[in-house]
Amino acid sequence: MHTIETATPAPAKGIPLHLKVAIGFLLGTLLGLAVHVVAPGATWVSDVIEYAARPFGTVFLNLLFMMVVPLIFSALVLGVAELGDIASLGRLGWRTLVYTAVVTGIAVLIGLAMANLLQPGTHMDPALVEQALSSNAAKTGAIVEKGRELHIVDIIVDIVPHNIVGAMGDDSKKLGIVFFALMFGIGLVMRPTPGTQAFKNAMHGLFEVCMHLIGMFVKLAPYAVACFMFILCAQMGWEVLVGLGWFVVTVVLALAIHGFVVLPLWVKFMGGMGVREFFRGSQEASLTAFATASSAATLPVTLRVAEENLKLPRKVSRFVLTVGASASHHGSALFEGITILFLAQVYGMHLPLGEQVLVLVLCILGGIGTASIPSGSLPVIAMICGIVGLKPEGIGIILGVNTFLDMCRTSLNVTGDLAMAVVVAKRSGESELEDAKVPALDDATG
Repeated sequence: MHTIETATPAPAKGIPLHLKVAIGFLLGTLLGLAVHVVAPGATWVSDVIEYAARPFGTVFLNLLFMMVVPLIFSALVLGVAELGDIASLGRLGWRTLVYTAVVTGIAVLIGLAMANLLQPGTHMDPALVEQALSSNAAKTGAIVEKGRELHIVDIIVDIVPHNIVGAMGDDSKKLGIVFFALMFGIGLVMRPTPGTQAFKNAMHGLFEVCMHLIGMFVKLAPYAVACFMFILCAQMGWEVLVGLGWFVVTVVLALAIHGFVVLPLWVKFMGGMGVREFFRGSQEASLTAFATASSAATLPVTLRVAEENLKLPRKVSRFVLTVGASASHHGSALFEGITILFLAQVYGMHLPLGEQVLVLVLCILGGIGTASIPSGSLPVIAMICGIVGLKPEGIGIILGVNTFLDMCRTSLNVTGDLAMAVVVAKRSGESELEDAKVPALDDATG
């Protein structure tokens, strides 16, 4: 294996990043709520949001998104190449696929059960429904149009990209990059020559550069989180949680059950890792995911905490987490299932057990096709609405609370990916890092 000859970086000093992110979250929330109470609708508040908070947050996200494609490509190529043989790739791939399908299915079942139990759609005030639909008509139209363009068969076909450059510029086709990188990694394994070894060394260099630059960008995360929460709370105040309270409570409870009951049991009994150790090691990635509402933008942090905090072997973590950022969305699939039943209840449409099973399957497949960007679930929901006979325009009802719920479900997506990496590493017999590899790993992620 290629070893990186650099000095081990000095340990970080001061307040840990995840605590800074939590402080930024708290300060942004409190300041936003205070502004909403003291100066609701004031011009100067809109100016602060439009010319300071939103641009800063957008630049922060763009800095991360800028590095996503080279990071996904280099991490996955190296992850496959370092497996050493095609048989290892097959075993790792099948385990990842089966475990992802099982846990995502459990997540959707929890969501459907909570929606049937709490019946959030039956508590909606008709006046509130009309107000939400009318105020979000333009945005809803764009989402519905995207949903009509989505088809399950097309999602599967697009896994093999016709134009890899085009796939790199389209957030809905990130799976094409994953497939392309898998093929490149397989090629490196099957053709071990001095030339392919040189290319592998170049991939190491690209990966190191990406991680170093992203490490610089992520230091801005606490300030970006403060901006995001200020915008959310200053514009909506407590209405973000109260206006559609039953729906928000249903989603948050279902996410909590999956995140704090299912995943800990999964990690404990299938991955052999202590629950406290897992949550302590993954908290920085979970908070970053909550802040950015994007599993793709969080991927650099996820890779780093997997290797440094959870001590997972990098050839497993790079493969599982890179694929997971594009194709494993437990929280998104759960949210999609609840939203479909919620909209059915709002419109007084009863979905029998057979159609709910169809929703379950579609949500699992839709989780794979969900773009790893903020609000990436909405076009998928519009597509499923069309399949089961619901009016896709109903999505306008939930747009007011979608931002908050998007942050919550993305945090679960990333936590679920890390849990998956723990289990796959354990079940693949790769639960321990060789001591000789640790210095090289520290250098690559420092």
